[in-house]
Amino acid sequence: MTLAASRPPEERGLGRGGVRLLAATPDGIVHARFGDLPRFLSAGDLLVVNTSATIAAAVDGLRGDGRPVVVHFSSPLEAGAPEATAAGDDTPGEAAWLVELREDAAATGPVTDAAPGEIVTLPAGASLMLLRRYPDPAAARIWVAAVAAGDVGAFLASYVPDPWPLSAYQTVFARTPGSAEMPSAGRPFTTDLVTELVAAGVVIAPITLHAGVASLEAGEPPLPERFSVPEPTAQLVNLTRAAGRRVVAVGTTCTRALESAAGPGGTVRARRGWTDLVLGAGHPARVVSGLVTGWHDPGASHLALLEAVAGPKLVHAAYLEAEQAGYLWHEFGDSCLLLPPLPGPA
Repeated sequence: MTLAASRPPEERGLGRGGVRLLAATPDGIVHARFGDLPRFLSAGDLLVVNTSATIAAAVDGLRGDGRPVVVHFSSPLEAGAPEATAAGDDTPGEAAWLVELREDAAATGPVTDAAPGEIVTLPAGASLMLLRRYPDPAAARIWVAAVAAGDVGAFLASYVPDPWPLSAYQTVFARTPGSAEMPSAGRPFTTDLVTELVAAGVVIAPITLHAGVASLEAGEPPLPERFSVPEPTAQLVNLTRAAGRRVVAVGTTCTRALESAAGPGGTVRARRGWTDLVLGAGHPARVVSGLVTGWHDPGASHLALLEAVAGPKLVHAAYLEAEQAGYLWHEFGDSCLLLPPLPGPA
């Protein structure tokens, strides 16, 4: 039985780097603390981190019949986004967003009786209209909505999550606001740990991927997300692979971004835009050879991505050990380092 971490580790008397770390390798499993991460990496390895910052994306609202609802803002449909220019989405003065409706903050599933054309009233005179389900009429969770709120980014920035401040949902790498849910694999890092890694010869390079709503139902694929892989990072990835060293992604967000920028032969090029890549048994990772991750619920789409990097056998062994050892799940929980056999030089 899994144990969910309901409070940040700082509220449990731990520093960020004090959470537990399970390192899973072909030689076995090691139990440690996250601050021990440098023990498991070598000089010349590349650690890729996500610079997306978390926005306060859950807003209370009222449906047309007066029932309360929580609107989870996932991603803005900017120019170039999938279906962003579909008929009816370009309402003057309104921004198109992907949103999810939940009955209350504790709900794990979506509102099921919403309909196109429904208007949700938001605080400060803002509102949104549901346009259509996304990505198709059969979808149950995500909607395309026209949001009338002036500067939606500023509107969302005025909200503070309860009961923890927005700072609790930021990583040390956060620079560019845009994630609806925290890129949580990076949360246990501290400036001291980053310094220790760099001093040990581990190279750190950034990407940006703005994480959308991640609390998907079992079997639901991840939604399209905005990402950017800069040219220096692409070059470092290619040099690292050519030298036979590891490319370790901090989180599924970094994995998705890097693999979306990789060509058929595994060469990574600078790229930005939207990705709908789904990694799994039919699409294994070509670039990432190690992964720092949190613990996800069995059946979540994230697990297929983990297996695409580390293989089902190693992932299964890690999860079985974590359950037996009482590791804490979810964004404030413990961590896992997956190190499958290192491939030969690219």
